[in-house]
Amino acid sequence: MPMDFALRPAPHMRPMTSVPVVMRTVLYALAPGLIAYVWNFGWGILVNLMLAALAALGTEALLLKLRGRQLPPALADGSALVTAALLAFALPPLLPWWLPVIAAVTAILLGKQLYGGLGSNLFNPAMVGYVVVLISFPAEMLQWLAPRGSDLMSFAFGLGDHINYAFVGQLPMGAEIDAVTQATPLDVVRIGLANMQTVDEIRSGPLSATYGETNWQMTTAFIGFGGLFLLYRGIIGWQIPVSVLVGILLPATFLYLVDTGRFTSPFFHLFNGATLLGAFFIATDPVTAAASDRGRLYYGAGIGALTYAIRTWGGYPDGIAFAVLLMNAGVPIIDRYTRPRIYGHD
Repeated sequence: MPMDFALRPAPHMRPMTSVPVVMRTVLYALAPGLIAYVWNFGWGILVNLMLAALAALGTEALLLKLRGRQLPPALADGSALVTAALLAFALPPLLPWWLPVIAAVTAILLGKQLYGGLGSNLFNPAMVGYVVVLISFPAEMLQWLAPRGSDLMSFAFGLGDHINYAFVGQLPMGAEIDAVTQATPLDVVRIGLANMQTVDEIRSGPLSATYGETNWQMTTAFIGFGGLFLLYRGIIGWQIPVSVLVGILLPATFLYLVDTGRFTSPFFHLFNGATLLGAFFIATDPVTAAASDRGRLYYGAGIGALTYAIRTWGGYPDGIAFAVLLMNAGVPIIDRYTRPRIYGHD
């Protein structure tokens, strides 16, 4: 009696992981940073996350429909939600509703679907959306809500206050936008140095002292814990995070030792701005990063060096987004010259 063997098309081995699993793990890894962010800066990040997620999913659904693609697989892979989450971390917590919506729509439209969707995009979608709103709306993007415990923050912002400001533009009774928002520590240092102050004068001034720099460091540290979780789970490799950090900290250490009055310490650069978010969550995007291990080292080091250069001599307080996009553009040439040798060939 002949035996009946069921034949199925390739692939015949179940993959160890999948895009939805990877994206969910990234979202889980962002959870500690999200908790710290809410504790230190209020509920605004959740409002921005909700708005960005709805806009990202809606834009992706619309564009997939226009392209004649099936909706469930693409919408369920979690990539749009990761883009929205990274935007929520990058945006100030007190914003009108339309700004995170513009950022998310731009990220999906120009950064992802324009190139054919996930796996075909040349640039990191979240950073495309972020840079568009940063350049287009600099006043809103450079005013951050003062953190918990700061003398600048005399008003308690609840979730309802954030929602009310986002949709109506009203602050709690007696509050004014200039009284509750301020520049980030990176921007405070940049402005102070431009005014010919030394780092010690800037750091001992009333603005820096009352702004609660430890709140920024705490939030960044929790983001770093999430990044280590991604390393532990094998979602990302060590090459890009390590090389990004070396690219920032090496010149920061050298110049700090040369002139402590002009340049801030490597510790300041490590725990302020988007250093750890960029190193673990943004630069490690597998689609837009270099392909080989050696290429990832060059890619990450370039991001780190460019970030430090923009922070120190550029016109923006943080340079992660610009550095990532610039190195995304350089990935084809990096891949060309770091291609692994084929066994048996010179």
